[in-house]
Amino acid sequence: MNRRFQFAVVASSTILVVLLLFGAVRGRSAPPADDPYGHLRVYTEVLSHISLDYVEEPDMKAVTGGAINGMLESLDPFASFLNAEQYKQYQKEKGTGKADVGLTLARRLGYLAIEDALPGSPAAKAGLATGDVIETINNVSTRDMPLAFAELLLQGAPGSTLEMSVLTPRQADAQKMSLVRAPLVYPAVTGQLVTDKGPEAIGVVTTATLQPGRVRDISQRISDLEKQGAKRFILDLRSVTIGPTEEGIALANLFMDKGLIGYTQGQKYSRQDFQASASKAVTKLPLVVLTNRGTAGAAEIAAAALLDSKRAQLVGDRTYGDAAIRKAVTLDDGSAVILSVAKYYSPSGKAIQDNGVTPTVVQLEAEITPVDDDNPNPVAPTPKPGDDPILKRGYDVIITPVK
Repeated sequence: MNRRFQFAVVASSTILVVLLLFGAVRGRSAPPADDPYGHLRVYTEVLSHISLDYVEEPDMKAVTGGAINGMLESLDPFASFLNAEQYKQYQKEKGTGKADVGLTLARRLGYLAIEDALPGSPAAKAGLATGDVIETINNVSTRDMPLAFAELLLQGAPGSTLEMSVLTPRQADAQKMSLVRAPLVYPAVTGQLVTDKGPEAIGVVTTATLQPGRVRDISQRISDLEKQGAKRFILDLRSVTIGPTEEGIALANLFMDKGLIGYTQGQKYSRQDFQASASKAVTKLPLVVLTNRGTAGAAEIAAAALLDSKRAQLVGDRTYGDAAIRKAVTLDDGSAVILSVAKYYSPSGKAIQDNGVTPTVVQLEAEITPVDDDNPNPVAPTPKPGDDPILKRGYDVIITPVK
């Protein structure tokens, strides 16, 4: 039995057992839907059965931690429960700017799944890709590992080594690999006129991040390309995961001179609208935006606004789905829960975090060459001119828009 099948069986069996226990108890005394304390009594009774009736004495600390993380994952895949020690480390190291391996992570069935690997990063060079599952980090199982804590573990001193065990669709058994952490270097914003055929002249603007200052650089590239004769634009936001959300709003405003860019709202967070300002718009020319599974946060806020307002067509893969305002709530024992307290919504009212942004034209990127026993850690091939299917499809759509 290979590791992938074992993982599927264990995950399915665990879920089934919990559901059966929950169903049996709930069937006897189902609490009203609006009674949270009634559900808490059900949870307590299930814990009691696990403690007293399970085939062997369970590690109740692990059971409780797993239950909390499972509850959070069912609510919000980006929520995290950090114990006191983890939260202390999180507060100390978050935002310290250490070296990294360049992965965007999400939770899937209790484990960590890779949503994207930053191009040129140690992770991308090792062949890691969307859909791979991280089984262990430095020999520690990622089962029920808080997402926020896992992201800290990926960071470290430049040149330090990170050990991982990864399940991929390209190979049956988990692969062990070593990644050397490195400072993540984001190239400058680029602008290129790819054709100068009069009304079909296309300007392509590419950015790898939306850190503060990048929207200003994008604006400058657009102005330069218009002076060179660009009549249409392609904005490449693939694998753009870094940047404060306000930069996404500012980016959308470069192409919108009026209308709603988006809004935030939460249970206890009053709605806040973000309107486009005509004074901040720089072009009205036709636009196509390129996205993939690594387009996240600020970048997908901009993509959603431009799509919903019919200002641009989107080409590529569905975006990551992570646009929210989060808050760390400290508990009495020093632990903490990191929760989304408000979500970003597109102009049409769709919560970006729930489903990401689906392009007008879905075009998947070329897959990485499958690994084999002789080359367990392949390097992702460097794209050649014309080998970029999303960009090629973008050219087609900007010339002949999809109706």
